[in-house]
Amino acid sequence: MAEFIQLHMLVSYPPSNLNRDDLGRPKTAVMGGTQRLRISSQSLKRAWRTSDIFTERLKDHMGTRTKEMGVKVKNALTTGLSLKELLDGKTIDDPKKVTGIPEEKAKVWAGKIASVFVDKPTKETNKNANKSEAEKPVGETKAKKEKESNIDQESLKSEQLVFYSNEEIAAIQTLITTLIKDKREPKRDELSSLLKEDLSSVDVAMFGRMLANAPSRFNVEAAVQVAHAVTVHEVAVEDDYFTAVDDLNKEEDDAGAAHLGETEFASGLFYEYVCINKTLLEKTLDQKKDKDGNDLANIAIRALVESAAKIAPSGKQNSFASRAYASFLLVEKGDKQPRSLSVAYLTAIKDSTDLLGSAISCLKETREKMNKVYGPCSRDEKEMNAHSVPTEQKDIITLEQILKFVAS
Repeated sequence: MAEFIQLHMLVSYPPSNLNRDDLGRPKTAVMGGTQRLRISSQSLKRAWRTSDIFTERLKDHMGTRTKEMGVKVKNALTTGLSLKELLDGKTIDDPKKVTGIPEEKAKVWAGKIASVFVDKPTKETNKNANKSEAEKPVGETKAKKEKESNIDQESLKSEQLVFYSNEEIAAIQTLITTLIKDKREPKRDELSSLLKEDLSSVDVAMFGRMLANAPSRFNVEAAVQVAHAVTVHEVAVEDDYFTAVDDLNKEEDDAGAAHLGETEFASGLFYEYVCINKTLLEKTLDQKKDKDGNDLANIAIRALVESAAKIAPSGKQNSFASRAYASFLLVEKGDKQPRSLSVAYLTAIKDSTDLLGSAISCLKETREKMNKVYGPCSRDEKEMNAHSVPTEQKDIITLEQILKFVAS
């Protein structure tokens, strides 16, 4: 049986616009017949995965998600800079200075390397695949290659995002070094070996990836499932009319504002649910350790839970400073089929005197009822409650205790 870790969180955000729709308004959802504020799971995962907490704990075990690998590979071929430096944002001081492969050749070779991750394997024979461009059959025209490839031959960008593991990035770098040294194009077997099944990139293992045109064995099933966060109460999105004043306007001719604008916002208490399949995570990471010999899966789970409890999405933070910690966190561990407790809030809470207290009570009552009907969902659980803190310090459950609990 798989081992699951479930997180149930209540987080209150003041007026904010953390996650916008196509019109720039806060995202919403109808639940139980009433409008609720919503934060998408994509927004939450992005905020947690790119947070300082997550990246500092796992800096040597992070992948890169991008459409621009072909661009970076070409720059590495022409400049001699390492691929890692370019992916980390290092800029090319002099684009005209060539220390590696000429621009035109580098562009072709980079396209071949990037296409490994987004194009279906070709049916060419090894004999034809390893030939130079000039030696290949005349019928293989540029137009045909462009049509068959998901890499734009001009910009070198792929049509879809690809999540590259750090093992794959290292393999690409090794190939780049070889090509610069030997001054030749990549061979078929070298290209096919770039895709890796064995990986230690925890973000890829946690959030998964799908290489639509690559062999299925290189797809990674996500070990972490994140629900869209919704408010436990009804919400109305409001409009904010604002102005900006010119500092040099002395009101001699015009006392008006230099800029007028309008934005939307809302506030709410959110229920957030996360399910971690620890067994799958350990299987994907294959019991790998960090440089200190600690289990990588446990480090990753600790980092994720801490990020989930502390990190808010970045939308409109400069305008609203709507950063918040989880006020309530219930963690369940066990091998039973997981279940969300969102049904606790199917009827919107209307308590205006103690909304958080009522939300906590609803969550606990729903969990108890579910356990009575279906049996206990977890083997062990732990609760952190910043709303009702015990008077005795020894009775307080801290976040550090929660982190030790999830990683034990």
